[in-house]
Order: sequence, then structure tokens, then C-alpha cells
Amino acid sequence: MVIPVEDSTDPRIADYVRLRDVDLRKSLEGGRGLFLAEGEKVIRRAIAGGHRVRSMLMTAKWLDRFADLIDGDGDGDGVTVYLVSDEVMEGITGFQVHRGALASMERRELPSVAEVLRGARHVVVLEDLVDHTNVGAIFRCAAALGVDSIVLSPRCADPLYRRSVKVSMGSVFSVPYARLKDWHDGLAELRDHGFRLLALTPAEGAAPIEEALTGGRTALLLGSEGDGLSSRWLAEADQGVRIPMSREVDSLNVAAAAAIACYLLTAG
Repeated sequence: MVIPVEDSTDPRIADYVRLRDVDLRKSLEGGRGLFLAEGEKVIRRAIAGGHRVRSMLMTAKWLDRFADLIDGDGDGDGVTVYLVSDEVMEGITGFQVHRGALASMERRELPSVAEVLRGARHVVVLEDLVDHTNVGAIFRCAAALGVDSIVLSPRCADPLYRRSVKVSMGSVFSVPYARLKDWHDGLAELRDHGFRLLALTPAEGAAPIEEALTGGRTALLLGSEGDGLSSRWLAEADQGVRIPMSREVDSLNVAAAAAIACYLLTAG
């Protein structure tokens, strides 16, 4: 059903408040077991990925676009929509929502690392990436280039945070992922499953990545935005690999590096 809301402090729309307050959103979304999807394409991809819609928040011009969901024709279950003006929308979220519609979605229990490694050949492992934009961009690259699954370190940013979901264009719903429980010894689980661990690093002593790919089960390790991979994970890797560069450029943004490395990883 469609419920008009005229007050940005209405408790019924508490799932959507202050979207730019990262600490608040982490606490709220984790405590309630939800995440937010923004825009029609992302919302529909979240539903296709098996996530249930808790409610939707939108302005009137988007009602026709989501008529099938509201009426229950799209997923077999009608959706509650909170209908607001542009001004109330901005008062709730803290900014102009250009894509016009938000959906509060229920999180699903993450699979184990063993589950996402089963049957996989090409895996990306992210160590302590904290920028949600980079995480979303890497998921989009992984989906586009045929990476089978992604493994996150315990402190890696949440792929279901709104910014990650938006940047990934919903690819976070199509690439299976899991989170390591143990950073210190977690890579041993990948090796136990037969993966060769390649650590992407700009170090001069690292081998060019295309020369290190052998065609077997391979896990590509990517480090944090500033410091790169930790010394612990570099030492645990089977081999350090680099992307050859010219013109005295010594490194790339981690999302750009991931795109190049994923292409080479899956093309071999």
C-alpha cells in the first residue's frame, strides 16, 4: 500500500534517516538487519538476489515505475511505499535523492568462506579496504570480468552499505562473498582449498602479473587504499605480482588496479 508521509521525523520512515552519517548508518543497519538500495535498477537487482523488501520511500513520479512491486505482481508480495515530497525526502535522507526511490531491504546471512570457495577458480581477497566506493567498484569489476567470488578481511568495509551498492550498480548481489573470521591466519583456509595466493603490490621485486598466472585456482590479494597489503599477508602469499607501469607512475587506485588484474586473471 501507499502511505503519504509529510513529516521527515515520522518514526515509520526511521530506516531511511541521515544517510550520510556513516557511523549512525552502520549501527542502525547492523542492529536492524537491513541495508538500503537506491534507484530502480539496483532495487530490482537486490530483489532478484533474494533480498526481501521491508519498505520503499519515493516521490510520486516513481509510483508507476514500481507499480508491479506495490501491487505484488513483481515478487508475489505487495510492498509498503512511503510517499513523500522532494523536500521531505531531502529532510529525511540529508541530500537530494536524484534516483527518486529508496528501498529498505533485509540482509541475508552471509555464506561461509568455504561455501564461496567451493567450485570457484578465480577469487579476489580484500584486506582492510575501508572506502565504500572502492569496494563497490571492485565488486562491479569482479562481476563484469568473471571473478567467481570475493573474500573480505574482518575489517573490510561493508559491501551492502548504500554507497557500495550504488557504485557497484547492484553487482554486490551477483558476486558471492564471505568474510574471514580470522585476519592473522585466515589465508590458510584459501590455501587449504587449493588456491595459489598472488599479492598485488607495486614493489619492484614483484613479478609482472601476466607472467605469474598459471591457470590453476588463484586468489588475488588486494590491500588497503593507503598502505596496500600488510606485511603479514605479503609474507603469506605464494608470490608478489605487479602491474607494469611507465612514465614514473608507481601505483594505481586500488579499484583501477583491480580492474586490470581481474581482466588478466580471468582471461588466462
